[in-house]
Amino acid sequence: MKYAGFWRRFGAFWADTIILTPWMWGVGYFLSEKSRLFNLYFFIPGLLFGWWFYVYLVAKHGGTPGKLLLKIRIAMADGSSVTYRAAAIRYSVLFALSTLSSLAVLIGTLKMTDAQYFSLDYLARSRMTLELAPHWYTTISVLLQIWIWGEFVTMLLNKKRRAAHDFMAGTIVIRRDTDAAVPPAEGA
Repeated sequence: MKYAGFWRRFGAFWADTIILTPWMWGVGYFLSEKSRLFNLYFFIPGLLFGWWFYVYLVAKHGGTPGKLLLKIRIAMADGSSVTYRAAAIRYSVLFALSTLSSLAVLIGTLKMTDAQYFSLDYLARSRMTLELAPHWYTTISVLLQIWIWGEFVTMLLNKKRRAAHDFMAGTIVIRRDTDAAVPPAEGA
């Protein structure tokens, strides 16, 4: 097996970011201009979208679109296809921190009245939302950044370029040109 290198994995992260940004920011911006309660309405669908993107696509296709574009895939440590359980474990920390961050933003938004909300432009509204968010939002935001960048540091410190979530889930990321000899996973 050829392990995916650091730069390929780093590129896949940014490819996913580029793929998700228009959807998340575009839809979020447009709909938040229409309703103060957008964050409330989008909370559960947003969580489900994250689960679909980072768990379902990983278990079903071996990776997120960014990984697949860069010709790498997630596999179990023995090279077999990644399981749904392993995909869920890989996503668990990011899911928990993202959920808490979204919840804090939702709480901040709900503390505003419609008149306050719509009197502000997008950037001022965003600042006000974060000012009204619970005090733990800052801690969650810092932890989220530490987790994301810590993943890259972890990849630099081992020869298989495994991130912390790979160690947690028993997975590796390999180049797709090694797929010919990969046995299918049980139950996948």
